[in-house]
Amino acid sequence: MLSSTWNFIKRHKRKFIFTGVFVGGVYLLGKYAQRKIQEMQEREAAEYIAQARRQFHFESNQRTCNMTVLSMLPTLREAIIHHLNSESLTALLKTKPANKLEIWEDLKIISFTRSIVAVYSTCMLVVLLRVQLNIIGGYLYLDNSVTKNGMTPLAPPDVQQQYLSSIQHLLGEGLMELITVVKKAVQEVFGPVSLKQCLSLQDLEQQLTQIRQLVEDNSSKHKSLSWYMMPDEENTLASQACGLTENDVTTIKLLNETRDMLESPDFNIVLHTCLNRGFVRFLDNMAEFFRPPQRDSTPSSTPHQLSHVSLPLAKIIPIINGQIHSICSEIPSHFVQDLLLIDQVKEFAANVYETFSTPQELQK
Repeated sequence: MLSSTWNFIKRHKRKFIFTGVFVGGVYLLGKYAQRKIQEMQEREAAEYIAQARRQFHFESNQRTCNMTVLSMLPTLREAIIHHLNSESLTALLKTKPANKLEIWEDLKIISFTRSIVAVYSTCMLVVLLRVQLNIIGGYLYLDNSVTKNGMTPLAPPDVQQQYLSSIQHLLGEGLMELITVVKKAVQEVFGPVSLKQCLSLQDLEQQLTQIRQLVEDNSSKHKSLSWYMMPDEENTLASQACGLTENDVTTIKLLNETRDMLESPDFNIVLHTCLNRGFVRFLDNMAEFFRPPQRDSTPSSTPHQLSHVSLPLAKIIPIINGQIHSICSEIPSHFVQDLLLIDQVKEFAANVYETFSTPQELQK
């Protein structure tokens, strides 16, 4: 019995060896596949958690952007009013001076200039802070989530403060240059218009369009609109030939990255989308003052009716003059909310954050 069994095994030795190797291989392959599946599941879970953390951080960063915009609007408003002080002119008119007509002409130019500057600068503030805070936010995410192995943080607190202080250009030199350009355009369009001339809402829209063309054509010929938000490269810390600290070098890098963003075609599209929305909202605010007297049979005014309502320019000036308080309001107004909720602004912010929150080795 044993002899026959042994002979059977010897005759089929290769088959037994093959079967053993096959069964062993299947077992090992199964174990390997099981381990790989487990590793893949763990990796997917880790990636999901990391993505969820990044999404949470991004959304938190956008709320910070909105709050920062609202907190800075009073400063912007006061800066505009300081440079375009119409209140002193209205106070002077109450004294019934001999040069009353001349003061009214000055008030006309200043009132339109400061409201139009308010629209431009508020739109610029919204998009500029979106870029800056999402660049910083991306770097902070990397600093907090990626193992640095003792390396220097990408955005230490001193660099953040120095970098974000560059917003002062928009509130200072950039704003003054913008006022100069807008005021010149307003004088060209509204200078010849008599204070007694009646204007409809449609007339105002056409004149605002002319002013925008003059301002934005001037910017395209000489300096882009981004210059009002950030100075030329030679005017930054890079102009200091020596004595730059490591933080200075990091800040210059951030400023250059920001400048690249501001000069990109995508940014220009987003900015002009904001400007278009801003001027539409500005005219919507003005429309409230062009409604015909209410009658029982006509509870609301149609656009056709509004186009037939005209007001003397002298009556429009005080309305225009007061718009800055609605445009640059720290209390969320329809004007600011419209800008903050524009889809293109949100998408652009997400792209900026994605770019700067992704480790460089993954971008290569």
